[in-house]
Amino acid sequence: MSEVLWQPSPERVERSRLTRFAREASERHGVEVDDYEALWRWSVDDLEDFWAAVWDHFDVIASQPYEQVLTSREMPGGHWFPGARLNLAENVLRTKGSGIALVAVAEQGPAVELSWDELRGQVGALQATLRELGVGEGDRIVGYLSNVPAAVVAFLASASLGAVWSACAPDIGPASAVDRFGQLDPSVLVTVDGYRFGGKERDRRNAVGELLDGLPTVTAVVALSLLGEQVERPGLRVVPWDQAVAAPREPDFVQVEAEAPLWVVYSSGTTGLPKGLVHGHAGALVMGLAQQGLQYDAGPGDRFCWYTSTSWIMWNVLISALSVGATAVCYDGSPLWPDADRLWQLAEDQRLTQLGTSPGHLLACEKAGLVPRRDHDLSALRAVGSTGSPLPASSFRWLYENVGDDLALHVISGGTDFAAALLLDAPWLPVTAGEMSCRGLGLHVEAWNEQGRPLVGEVGELVVLKPMPSMPLRIWGDDSGERLHDSYFDVYPGVWRHGDWVTVTERGTGVVHGRSDSTLNRHGVRMGSADIYAAVEGMPEVAEALVLGVEQDDGGYWLPLFVRLADGATLDDALVERIRTTVREQASPRHVPDEVVEVPAIPHTSTGKKLEVPLKRIAQGVAVDRALNLGSVDDPGAVQWFVDHLAARRA
Repeated sequence: MSEVLWQPSPERVERSRLTRFAREASERHGVEVDDYEALWRWSVDDLEDFWAAVWDHFDVIASQPYEQVLTSREMPGGHWFPGARLNLAENVLRTKGSGIALVAVAEQGPAVELSWDELRGQVGALQATLRELGVGEGDRIVGYLSNVPAAVVAFLASASLGAVWSACAPDIGPASAVDRFGQLDPSVLVTVDGYRFGGKERDRRNAVGELLDGLPTVTAVVALSLLGEQVERPGLRVVPWDQAVAAPREPDFVQVEAEAPLWVVYSSGTTGLPKGLVHGHAGALVMGLAQQGLQYDAGPGDRFCWYTSTSWIMWNVLISALSVGATAVCYDGSPLWPDADRLWQLAEDQRLTQLGTSPGHLLACEKAGLVPRRDHDLSALRAVGSTGSPLPASSFRWLYENVGDDLALHVISGGTDFAAALLLDAPWLPVTAGEMSCRGLGLHVEAWNEQGRPLVGEVGELVVLKPMPSMPLRIWGDDSGERLHDSYFDVYPGVWRHGDWVTVTERGTGVVHGRSDSTLNRHGVRMGSADIYAAVEGMPEVAEALVLGVEQDDGGYWLPLFVRLADGATLDDALVERIRTTVREQASPRHVPDEVVEVPAIPHTSTGKKLEVPLKRIAQGVAVDRALNLGSVDDPGAVQWFVDHLAARRA
């Protein structure tokens, strides 16, 4: 039985932007959209009309109109909005005046606010600096930045020039950052000297030096000093941030084609370099407008914060919040320092209307016995979001009991791959414990079995049957398109296979059960196992390693590392600590293993691939004969060791 925890009031439904949009659709397109299911069905059946309606409703600024919405529904292969010339940054910065655009909050010190005019002025100043540094349309700018306003300014300045932006947080190890940025041959690096997290200062100047060692194409650095230190690099021009934005001016916006590359984000696989997914100006813009404006009902007057880092696609959602005129609140620091209610204090201090976080954070709040509605003034808060992994039904209940009983709960599941949520909620719909309320408008999502047949009420592969504007244009460096095809279209030809297990209910709600691939996705920050192996298998004591990222039924996330040791090595406490330190420093502090376990052997397929996905499924309780074919394994005995170990752990 479904358990409805919240129902929007008729007044809330009536004043939502989705209601205004639906009425426009009825008037202009003659469709009956009295409920969400009817609106969704129209949006996927008449795909081109729907996205044209989004473009018109949000009055997208373009110097030239598009000639057609979509050239073909073939995937991959269709092109969105050909003929249009526009710039995403111009649309994001359309709001003017003294209203607050950005708020920066750090672990210590007062909040810093930027008005819309101040934000535009800084973007214009940095744009001029970048031009003086030789940056032009199509050039690549990379950011090694924490979640601070400078990251927003740098991205918008890059976009305004028609340059290509890519970023990751400074807690990512320099080798992993080089694996990402090195593919792009960037000309400018925007960086920080360090950051503060959990009450401690983290000096990253040495890491920046190592990063630059791996980026020989960089000719200039724009350096933000957060710790009061100065990044230096002999032979390179280093421009201090304060100098780079010292002369505020009105930006101009280079008009680019609709599918001109905007940013490159990374979705890591199990082998090889992380996939650099290229998104275009028009696709990222209209998807962000549709999801922020229609699904989340955000707009002017809202104060929107999602706890995130620049390594996570949810940082890009802050840009979408700006595009609908909302104020974006950037928090840089630990969500649990100095105590577990830090984000609820932030919500009170900043009068947040929407606060986004992760299942892990909500579980930590529950375990700490927090009652935010009792301890904080959350009267401005009207929505709480959660993503990064499945949210258990118990956390839904905890939130309504302890945070607020009149809140929209934005539990969403989507992907870095296309910078959007596939399953989410809408202002018209109730919240049901353990479920996401709907499939996104314009997104033809289904659950399929192995034969490519749709499933209702059963677990299947999450697939997308029709193109989305923000689907990646390509994978960087994949000129033939082979890697894009093999990553998403090789299982069901012409259909996007996302890599999640999902149930779509007869009521149109959705439940995601975790990844059907082996990407590590802790607290929403994705990393491929290859990054872990590059760090750990470089240690002389480790012959081979295998890492699993396992979503738990209670909403937790288990990340064990299994190691086959080199001859003569012993897995004592000292080696375990060195392994954890190596992962923290060379790969990511967010993916330090929960435990390190010695194994006699690592099993592989007959072609030499580690059995990450089958072993993950076994760890989640899938029977061995359903998880893999032992006849295709190089060492069935090694598989049996894992089966026994994982069964003992579950017992």
